[in-house]
Amino acid sequence: MNSKVYVDVMAEFTRDGQLIPKKIVWEDGHIFDIDRIKDVRRAASLRAGGCGMRYTCQIDNCEAYLYYEEDNKWFVVRK
Repeated sequence: MNSKVYVDVMAEFTRDGQLIPKKIVWEDGHIFDIDRIKDVRRAASLRAGGCGMRYTCQIDNCEAYLYYEEDNKWFVVRK
């Protein structure tokens, strides 16, 4: 079963107002660097429910979706 995992995210705002996630802090405290942002778009998570800005991220040679909800929470979908 796929479920949402709310995570802490270390991010920065650029001068032009873009929100760029840099690191994800997993529920066990492990910190993952985001190597690259491949795409950013408004999207829904059909597998876990919820919607927001979806960041397609490259983390340790794996692609992951990171969502930023309108209530200022970040989540990923547990596989």
